[in-house]
Formats: sequence, C-alpha cells, structure tokens
Amino acid sequence: MVPNLYDIESYAYDLPEGRIAQTPASPRNHSRLLVLDKNSGTMIHSRFYELHRFLKEGDVIVLNDTRVIPARLFGVKEKGSARAEILLLKPLDGLWKRWEALVRPGRRLRPGSIVIVREDIPVQIQGALADGVRVVRFPEECNVLSLLEEVGEIPFPPYIKSTTATALDYQTVFAKRNGSSAAPTASLHFTENQLRDLEDKHGITFAWVTLHVGLGTFRPVQEEDIRQHVIHEEYCEVPEETAALIRKAKEEGRRIIASGTTVARTLESMATHDENVVQYGRKNTSLFIYPAYQFSVIDGLITNFHLPRSTLLMLVAALAGYDNIMEVYETAVKMGYRFFSFGDAMLIQ
Repeated sequence: MVPNLYDIESYAYDLPEGRIAQTPASPRNHSRLLVLDKNSGTMIHSRFYELHRFLKEGDVIVLNDTRVIPARLFGVKEKGSARAEILLLKPLDGLWKRWEALVRPGRRLRPGSIVIVREDIPVQIQGALADGVRVVRFPEECNVLSLLEEVGEIPFPPYIKSTTATALDYQTVFAKRNGSSAAPTASLHFTENQLRDLEDKHGITFAWVTLHVGLGTFRPVQEEDIRQHVIHEEYCEVPEETAALIRKAKEEGRRIIASGTTVARTLESMATHDENVVQYGRKNTSLFIYPAYQFSVIDGLITNFHLPRSTLLMLVAALAGYDNIMEVYETAVKMGYRFFSFGDAMLIQ
C-alpha cells in the first residue's frame, strides 16, 4: 500500500523509550553516524569522528551559530505563593523586554497576572496568543540577559527526564549569538579539533548562518493533514559573506551541506529559487518543508534522529525520500542507535 505522504500517521514509528538518549556521547564526536545515500538508499554505519571519510574536498558545511540562552525562569505568582514557570521563546523587541513565552500553570497565568522572579522582579503576562503562547513583559530597568544568566536554566527538552548533562553539553562549541530556546542539535557532535581538522586537513569550508530556535522547531504536528500545519515564525539571518561563498561554491559545482534542519530551513528560506542561490539578509521564517518540496540550495544534511510525527522528520523525508527515511529509522531502532537531541547522527548525501 502506497502511503499518503500528507497523512500525519505516515510519519509514526515505534521507538522504545530506552532508545531516547538522556546524555550525550563523550567525547561528543564519538556518537554513531549513519550515512545515507539518498539516491540509492545505501546505508553505511560509522562514527561521527570519521565524518571526513564521507565528505569531498571543497564541500561547504553551513553551521548555525545561535547560542541557547537560559530561557527557563521560575518564580511565584504575585498575591500568592503558587509556583510559576516561564519559558521564553522569542523576543518581540530589540531590548528583550517583551517576549513570546510558554507559562505554567497556564490556566492561572492569564493576561494581567504577574510572576515575581528572583524575589524582586515582576514579569507581567500581557496577552494570550495561539497554542498556549503568552506575551510577557519585563520591567524597563531589567537587564533580561543578565537576569537569565544569573537565575535562568537551560531548557532541556521534555523527553530528557534524567540526565547528568550540563548546560555546556547542550551548547555547540561555536555557539555565539544569544537567542535560542533549544539547541541546533546536529552540530552538538562537532568538537573544536574536528572542525579544525576538517578545514586544514580535508579541504572543507565552513560558513555561518543564524536561526534562533523557538516553538516553530519543536511544536508537534496535530493536524491529520500535515499541509494544514503552520510553523511558528523563527528569526533567521544569512550574512553577506555566507551568501557569496554559497554562490561561488554552486558555480564551481561544490556541495552545500547543512548542519542541521535549522540551517536547511534558513538557507531554503533565503533562496532565490530561480537561480538556486541564497540572498543575504534577515527575516522571520515559518518555512515548513515536507515531501514534494523542491530544494534549491542544499545538497546534503547532517542531522539527528527525530521524533515521530515531527516537522523535522518530514523535512528529512523530503530530502532523502520517504521510503529511504522510514527504512533508515527502522534500521536505526533495530541496531540500537540513540535518538533525539543527545542521540546519534545521520549524514544524508
């Protein structure tokens, strides 16, 4: 029976709970690596530190330089002692005073409510948006980044229930630009030495983009017809030098490999589809990639193993082919690969 690629249940698969990685590999590039040839469906099983074996001299790997901020705050509701939690998702102004956020308990934190953080900072719930999102506002005199660094917590995903991982484990070694509520997990595998060796010894070129990961990346698909799903906007940016580098590489027939779905979505969001190159600039993107999408920029993808029924699984199915991906996932489960944020990696090429 031919699956309906727009049916959410086509992206379901059975995953034993024990396959969900609770801690990262140590060293981080000792995770397993499954290499998939998207044209033939052939799989090779390796380790991430051997990534260079499957790359070509001149390949361009594009990385997301976002940094995960300690976006989870705890406090108490004003006029009471009820514990409250705020998970910041996306700033709504340049000063970081107003944010989109998720709050707990949602039913008690309605517009007009105030949460007291660090005993002396009132955070106001200003409005309610779709999907349980709230608009929250910090006082004008509050330095929000300093507050987060002082008392905030890194928001590990909910499926990481018991971990010895540290905040640094959930940060890429090249993280630079503050703004994400979740890590660009495909790049967690790289070490500084490996990046240096890929460039110096194997002729790999690196380029940089930014996408600040928010609700759009990890919100589950609930619609039966995936075409009805809407991704929340996330900020992305392509520097001028990255756009120029990609254009030159394309002209010379070199491959563009996205390190992670956030990079793939950024590059495809900024693509000029008539020329298959990337414009530089910044925007908010809600690009949802699923089978039938025609890629304009990327030739390959480094990625992790994703949740069932997730937009990320649909993206990799669009690139590698639905049948290939579902066979890969079945194989990965049988062979004991580790899944999700701290799990193992794939290279699709």
